[in-house]
Amino acid sequence: MKPGPLRSVDVPHPGGPAEPPRRARLPSRLGVADPGADEPLAVVVAGPAGAGRRELVAGLFDLEPGMLGVPDGSYLLVNHARVPTRAAYVPGYRQPHSYGADPLAAGPALARPPRRVELSLPDPLLRHFAVLDTPDTDSLGVAGGRVLLDAAGRAGALLFVISAEQAFTAAELNLLAELARTRVEVLFAITPGVAGWAAPAARPTATEGAGASVPSVIRPGAAGPRPGGRRVDPVEVSLAAHRAALLAAVPGLADSRWYAVRQVDLAVLRRALVGWAADEGLRRASARPPEPPGVHGRVAVRPGLHPGDLTGRLDREARSCAQRIRQHLALELANIHLRVVQEIVFGVGCAGLPQLLDREMEALSLLATAQCDEAARGILDDTAAQVFGAPLAEGVRHRITHAVRWGLADHPAGRELDRVLLVTSTAGVAGLTGGGAFDALSGFPGAERDEVLPPVGVALSGGCWQHWRAPGNNDPNGARSWAQRALREVELELSREVSRRFEVIRLSLGAVLTDAVEHGILLA
Repeated sequence: MKPGPLRSVDVPHPGGPAEPPRRARLPSRLGVADPGADEPLAVVVAGPAGAGRRELVAGLFDLEPGMLGVPDGSYLLVNHARVPTRAAYVPGYRQPHSYGADPLAAGPALARPPRRVELSLPDPLLRHFAVLDTPDTDSLGVAGGRVLLDAAGRAGALLFVISAEQAFTAAELNLLAELARTRVEVLFAITPGVAGWAAPAARPTATEGAGASVPSVIRPGAAGPRPGGRRVDPVEVSLAAHRAALLAAVPGLADSRWYAVRQVDLAVLRRALVGWAADEGLRRASARPPEPPGVHGRVAVRPGLHPGDLTGRLDREARSCAQRIRQHLALELANIHLRVVQEIVFGVGCAGLPQLLDREMEALSLLATAQCDEAARGILDDTAAQVFGAPLAEGVRHRITHAVRWGLADHPAGRELDRVLLVTSTAGVAGLTGGGAFDALSGFPGAERDEVLPPVGVALSGGCWQHWRAPGNNDPNGARSWAQRALREVELELSREVSRRFEVIRLSLGAVLTDAVEHGILLA
């Protein structure tokens, strides 16, 4: 049975019914969230293999496409800097590995592919927004699609690139349908494809491309010669066909803008992206006032409170939240196990197991982080409202949040929360501490976190790639057994991690609010 929302265990009298907290509802799956006011503006570029996505991004910045090459499955983040640099962020390391900015320079010998590669350039366009190039949509799977949706929600815009001879798959339509229900700006670019981009004169005509085999569920129609004998541009014709096919499945994207893109006419697309960045930047800047109310003012405690009652309430809520999150994560890990076994037998096989499981762990980390953040905010708001009254001013909540976060360092368990969990080649789990270790896990790093707890981070170590890509380890039964043991160890470690996190919250938040009750005002 699917776990329900978090419920408060505070009761008005012994044996009375439990009351749900106001905000503590766990997200059951990773999806698209509204970008925060402090999140950096970015355009996520997605699309299938062979659509000319890398060539399009390179054309935006007048680069050689080879400069944008990254290992399969890695994200490429292009941002602004005065000096060109290129660095790979690999889970299991605290420092990034430097690539040469020369497109011909070979990357470092790494035990496993990086989660992301950052390319920094002094291009004026990057002053307006960053660009995040993603893995091919036909290789993402369930977990990869969720990670992409999370990145698109925080970035604010998604540019979907597809060639004139391709068509939308069912997975791509599902992804776009998810975005259609959000405020993410979705744009589409139709290209002549990789071969057509490199040699425009050799592009197939609309008639020649009509018989191409495209693995898809919706196939746009192809255009032939006009009555006068002059052949039409297949990119222009395909734009209308693609748009009609998409809107038949996802009518919510009727207002999205479409662009027929070639190597010589990227100026229109550049202007459109800059215009979006200007509008979105103004919206985010006005979303939060410069200084929320209650930042510096005196906050009095409600009369008649007893510290013992407050401590008991906080203890019950923290235990209830930790239990509910453990149940959600156990259910998600069971679903991951089913998907992994299916892919081992019918999909990627043993050699593809590390990349598949690492992507699942990335999505699991984001989900666990979102659940812990939401539960921690619910506990803080619900308990602090009993002390200071509701609704709690945003500035007051920030003061309490910062005080609780500073208080984590006073507890031995709190100092252990800044830790990345690494799955080893023996199906065990090892820990790596430090902020740099967390930075290497993110495919799209956002704004600095303003939450009580550090993020949850799980990844595969490089030894997993070396083990399962060895010729003698092509055993599906052994791979299934290894994956089952590894996921069980991850479940045990995450269960202990969640319990430790909410125990520390109970102690630190309890100390802040108890001091306030005893002194009559918020001391933070």
